[in-house]
Amino acid sequence: MPIMNGMQLLKNINKTFPEIPFVLMTGHGTVKTAVEAMKLGAKDYILKPLRLDEIVAKIERLLQMRSLIKENEYLLDKLQEKYDFTNMIGKTDKIRNLFNLVKDVAGTNTTILIQGDSGTGKELIANALHYNSQRAKRSFIKINCGVLAENLLESELFGHVRGAFTGAIRDKVGRFELANGGSLFLDEIGDISLNMQLKLLRVLQEGEFERVGGTETIKVDVRIISATNKNLEKAMKEGSFRQDLYYRLNVIPIYVPPLRERREDIKFLIQHFVDKFGKIYGKLIKNIDPQAMKILESYDYPGNIRELENLIERIIVLNKNNEISITDLPDSILNGSDSFSSEDLNFDEGLQNLVEKFERRAIQKALKMNNNNKVKTAKMLAINRSTFMSKLKKYSIN
Repeated sequence: MPIMNGMQLLKNINKTFPEIPFVLMTGHGTVKTAVEAMKLGAKDYILKPLRLDEIVAKIERLLQMRSLIKENEYLLDKLQEKYDFTNMIGKTDKIRNLFNLVKDVAGTNTTILIQGDSGTGKELIANALHYNSQRAKRSFIKINCGVLAENLLESELFGHVRGAFTGAIRDKVGRFELANGGSLFLDEIGDISLNMQLKLLRVLQEGEFERVGGTETIKVDVRIISATNKNLEKAMKEGSFRQDLYYRLNVIPIYVPPLRERREDIKFLIQHFVDKFGKIYGKLIKNIDPQAMKILESYDYPGNIRELENLIERIIVLNKNNEISITDLPDSILNGSDSFSSEDLNFDEGLQNLVEKFERRAIQKALKMNNNNKVKTAKMLAINRSTFMSKLKKYSIN
């Protein structure tokens, strides 16, 4: 090599083409040479005289490593695409304001507390925060604090050393260490004990901890995103949640509203899930009956988005007509939409409109109970058949 030696070639190639894995072949196989080569970016090195089987084995290993790296990059791109802000569904002011807040704080390292009812999409928000941050290429570790006993939760969070307790047969790395450089999602944070709250507070304040049974202090750089469906302010007043921890977690509060507070978004979510499960199960839903949509929009969904998603999946799986009608809706939805909510009782509509709204729902429920038999339904409602048929036409009920 008359112009430059192997080390100089490695340095120049790595500067211009860092994605190319470089193997250095040398006749001077010392530890110093190997260390220098690795510092300059070499992935491996081999000694002269060259053995073909050795170089083939090393190249195969490097190609496998490169394949894994590309696969990881692909998966990360897919995750970032999945949790991109443009994919969040909602048109109401409440939900648009929420998305804007998430977008504004995602790129920061600040601690986030997400609050909202079960099933509202708190974990979805947490994913969006991480995969749209500068930590997106690092680990995103999750743990549900509400399902683990205190001693198990401590071991999961901080790890333990061998012999720390019965059954600790080897050292274990905790979630904080696994999330180092990335983000840690503490779901159901409102369910942890006061003792665990104190230990968690120290990590948030100092950025350090010891494994269970260990003495070595471990420092970490972790962004904390936590979530709860509990009212932590009320828990503080009752003495079940530490005030100092609450203010450490609640630097940026994010409230995710339930579906009953954003009814205008229900139709958009329904269409999204219809498209999603239609593709999964190979079914093309061409139409959603307006009356069925009305009932779906009027239901309160105590399980929120999770309940709505499961409902639409069930409807798609059982559907045979490429159309969603009232007969596709389960009794729990039909019965749940029969009674008036405070939103239904809009007296600005006038008494006549309120009466008609109730009458339409009563007819729909009666039809459902009689398997859409119009003669039986008219008899149940104690009206003659011609009057009943005119009401069906009036309310566009098929």
